[in-house]
Amino acid sequence: MQRAETSANVVVAPSPPLPMNAIWRTIRGYVLWQYERGTLHYDIMVTLILIFIFFSPRVINFNDKPIARNPHPTDVVVTPAAEGRLLYQIEASAITPGDDRSVRDQLLKIIEPISGGVSIVQYDAVRDGRGRVQSYKVLVQR
Repeated sequence: MQRAETSANVVVAPSPPLPMNAIWRTIRGYVLWQYERGTLHYDIMVTLILIFIFFSPRVINFNDKPIARNPHPTDVVVTPAAEGRLLYQIEASAITPGDDRSVRDQLLKIIEPISGGVSIVQYDAVRDGRGRVQSYKVLVQR
């Protein structure tokens, strides 16, 4: 045992290490990720990380809900066409009959939420055997 003597001839014994030093060393090891793989402390760190990943969404509101989008009530089929154009097939029930301008506007209202700003190159009405319009084939270009 070492003794330190002072000028007053008082003997002071060294103090034993405090348990807090060991606790702070352990916490420092966790923060700096100093433990080797396969050790108890490494397994504890990984377990704490997994607990955070799987249980924090239940406790913390991250406000990461998907954006509510209102899909169009009709079926729209999109196929690529020549020269980088797209061909849309839209059900006739989505369009109210009218003049050429109103039909184009209605078609654009359906197509633009899907593909953004486009311009209609041409559109054709697809008719059944009785002459009723079943769908529209619309050729668009970006």
